[in-house]
Amino acid sequence: MEDKAREIIEITKAQGVQFIDLQFTDIFGTTKSVTIPSDGLEEALDRGIWFDGSSIQGFARIQESDMFLQPDPVTYRILPWTGNGDQSALRARIICDVHNPDGSPFEGDPRYALKRAMANAAELGVVYNTGPELEFFLFRSDGNGTAPVPHDVGGYFDFSPGDEAQRVRSDIVEALQALRIHVEMSHHEVAVGQHEIDFRYANALHSADNSITFKYAVKGVAAKHNLFATFMPKPVFGINGSGMHVHQSLIDPNGKNVFYDSAGEFMLSKMARHFVAGQLVHARAMAAVVAPTVNSYKRLTPGYEAPVYVCWAQRNRSALIRVPRYSPGREQSTRVELRFPDPSCNPYLAFAVMLEAGLDGIKRELEPPPSVSDDVFHWTPEEREANGVDVLPGTLEEALNELAHDEIARCALGEHIYRAYDRAKRAEWDEYRIHVSEWEKARYLRTL
Repeated sequence: MEDKAREIIEITKAQGVQFIDLQFTDIFGTTKSVTIPSDGLEEALDRGIWFDGSSIQGFARIQESDMFLQPDPVTYRILPWTGNGDQSALRARIICDVHNPDGSPFEGDPRYALKRAMANAAELGVVYNTGPELEFFLFRSDGNGTAPVPHDVGGYFDFSPGDEAQRVRSDIVEALQALRIHVEMSHHEVAVGQHEIDFRYANALHSADNSITFKYAVKGVAAKHNLFATFMPKPVFGINGSGMHVHQSLIDPNGKNVFYDSAGEFMLSKMARHFVAGQLVHARAMAAVVAPTVNSYKRLTPGYEAPVYVCWAQRNRSALIRVPRYSPGREQSTRVELRFPDPSCNPYLAFAVMLEAGLDGIKRELEPPPSVSDDVFHWTPEEREANGVDVLPGTLEEALNELAHDEIARCALGEHIYRAYDRAKRAEWDEYRIHVSEWEKARYLRTL
């Protein structure tokens, strides 16, 4: 048994942890968990835990259901909201990789899809780093469980010492820090009831693990305040939705940021430009994975800060990819920001597709089009066409059709995940398409 595994066994005993939640995600990013008593941890680390994968969305058919979870000891964390007196037993969690009965990685495991993409990057001598910024809303119930009521009336960066929203965010930050997620800042976002908490940049696998943990920690703390948190991209009509902007860079084996070049435009290296070009080329197909719900495309509309035009720039926030301004002496911070993902995505699959798109640009030495300094929201369709600026898909169905014809994006998912994902998402679209909404009834019922 490796040293890290032995270390967490000793920590479990020393701190009196009674239960271990072994966690993984389905293809949509929903956290799944099986709980074992702490005295079963050593065997789980040594041999894994068998489970039936046929009931997990996108995993296996009934006749192929046997698979096992292999805990990754590096992800061991004690859950800070447990062990409060006699109310609950102290618990820890470990994120797991999913394996086939023969011990091989399971092709339908989203975490494995990202590992596979990062291995491809390693063949080029680089490590993919990401820094996702997950926005979310805090709501009260209106009493009958229907319409969400924003938790506050604040705006961007608003602060009041007695503000209850500030206290909730502080409790969330404390929980995240206890989970060893290094929080860099937290603040109120643009819309009422909307918030953002940013954590430290790291390699993409670690960032994806943190993103999954972040989401259920936020929901858990909100529930303790009699609120509910949602990462739905567009929960309220007429105000900004929630995005998951992702900062990205590539690092060489010596830890040097290969995106930096003092002679390049915006201080970007040729490799960085190729990476940007690859993501722009595959952006329309990537949309099906990084903006994966029917509701995502109600956020991706002009006028609410969400980018919909396939272009890149430095200060222009209407662009799909933004290059944050370079600060002298901070070459390691040179990065590009992809702005159209939203927090409803599975971060493992989103990062895998984003990385493979960028790597395709590097391998083919693609050049991005000229950067755009104008606010593209105000361009006419003719101006966009003249400048070669494409538009993201307007619906989930359109995005799925783009994904179906993009070999790079499909290969990033792997054929197993792609088939299951496409089938489930087309069913989601079809259910939405035939649903008769309240808007339709209000609009047509008495007038037609």
